[in-house]
Amino acid sequence: MFSKRLARILCVILFALISIVFLSISAKHPHRYTLVDRVVMAGIVPFQEGVTRTMHFCTRVWDHYFSLVAVRDECDRLKGMLAKAEIEKGRYLESELACQRLRKLLKMKAEVPHGMLPAKVVGLDPSGWFKTVLINRGTGDGVSKGMAVIAPEGIVGRIIGASGRYAKVLLIIDRSSAMDILVQRTRSRGILEGETSESCRFKYVVRKADIEVEDTVISSGLDGLFPKGLRVGAISEISRPSSGLFQEVKVRPFVDFTRLEEVLVVIE
Repeated sequence: MFSKRLARILCVILFALISIVFLSISAKHPHRYTLVDRVVMAGIVPFQEGVTRTMHFCTRVWDHYFSLVAVRDECDRLKGMLAKAEIEKGRYLESELACQRLRKLLKMKAEVPHGMLPAKVVGLDPSGWFKTVLINRGTGDGVSKGMAVIAPEGIVGRIIGASGRYAKVLLIIDRSSAMDILVQRTRSRGILEGETSESCRFKYVVRKADIEVEDTVISSGLDGLFPKGLRVGAISEISRPSSGLFQEVKVRPFVDFTRLEEVLVVIE
């Protein structure tokens, strides 16, 4: 089988060589076109066509290869530009959101008749036992224990400890937190105590008190900790037991403590 294939290849090569020789001879006498010339032309033209087609095919493949390389390089370049654009977009959006929060803080600072010190939340209580945050203001900035901390949405908590550059804030949702509050609509009073990250207990609300779900509760100012009239939250649940002196009431804080980033410390 192998010898037959080799014989065919040798015959093709031999025929090609003979054809080339006859063509060379014919080229010296271009005006002569003999029977031999016709036979040689009939045999060699298909071979030349095959060679020409093969060369054209190889040329096209080579050109397409370089085109694909160029397209790939351009694609990589565009991907890099797109990634940079996305990063810049993220930075711009973050800056815009920060500006919006700062505008709210400035508006609140102008509305509340007390000295305000802006601060950033820089840490959380890692133990998880207490609902506290750290802010980047301390005794060096005039911050001291017991000062109220607020946000544009409402009351955040109070300072329970401070160093030169930092202070710890006890959030109103901590179980050890307590403050005197009242219902803005009816002026019914009680004590707000922390319960969970989403609600607080409104204690000592007498059974006959006129309160409704979604009523806004504010600081009363009677505890000496928080200025009067600051927003705290909205009543989210009311239960009136068949016996007892008080209603069982829950309050949903206005502040989203999971997204807290900037606050104001009431320094006067």
